[in-house]
Amino acid sequence: MTWIHAVNWLYSASGFAVGMLVGFTGVGGGSLMTPLLVLLFGFHPATAVGTDLLYAGLTKSGGTLVHGRNRTVDWRIVGRLACGSLPGTGVTLLALAWFGTGTTHMASTISLALGIALILTAVSLLARTWLLARLAGLSERLTDRQTLALTVMLGLFLGVMVSLTSVGAGAIGVTVLLVLYPRMPTVRIVGSDIAHAVPLTLVAGAGHWFVGAVDWPLLGSLLIGSLPGIAIGSHFAPRVPDRVLRPLLAVTLFIVGARLVF
Repeated sequence: MTWIHAVNWLYSASGFAVGMLVGFTGVGGGSLMTPLLVLLFGFHPATAVGTDLLYAGLTKSGGTLVHGRNRTVDWRIVGRLACGSLPGTGVTLLALAWFGTGTTHMASTISLALGIALILTAVSLLARTWLLARLAGLSERLTDRQTLALTVMLGLFLGVMVSLTSVGAGAIGVTVLLVLYPRMPTVRIVGSDIAHAVPLTLVAGAGHWFVGAVDWPLLGSLLIGSLPGIAIGSHFAPRVPDRVLRPLLAVTLFIVGARLVF
């Protein structure tokens, strides 16, 4: 069949490996897949980001259905985040269309932003417990209006960062939401973050498609490998020592991020 010949099984194997790690750790695939496509396979940063955004939107749609059925999504938080992220996404996409995604300058800009996002993600993974302890009293002093404003601002930051790098909606977003909503169960924070990531990544991915920064055969190859990888990783996650795997992953992301920045 024609579609079989279009599949690159090396990309599918990489997608499977990334999917396994996502299932094991819960870290967003963009933190792993995008730098892999840029540094190992040599894809243009804009193409890697655009393809990964649609990949993330499709894979997280299933997660949103599960969380929604289990009533572990706070749609109020999703709406607040979207009020900031969707305008941020729109502005970022307009900037990409205006300056062009194929230029050397834009490639350098995206690589720099990707490196910064990876470093922030690594810090979120390594220092989450410390940060939550240090900022535990912050939310107690915030009014409802201030919490609303900060949530919208977080959404704006995520909209720009995710549209530019495909990274940030997972570890960074969850960490900040845990600070802003400390009384909310973690599973509802995670479910709300995943639900918000679906429209964000799909809209951003569609924008990248519009400016020609999506590789469809690559997307298909990644999905063939990553979907079973995520399922298997999620199944065996309780047996994996998170206290070992998560720090190793964070250090790896930090090194890759530093490589892109410097």
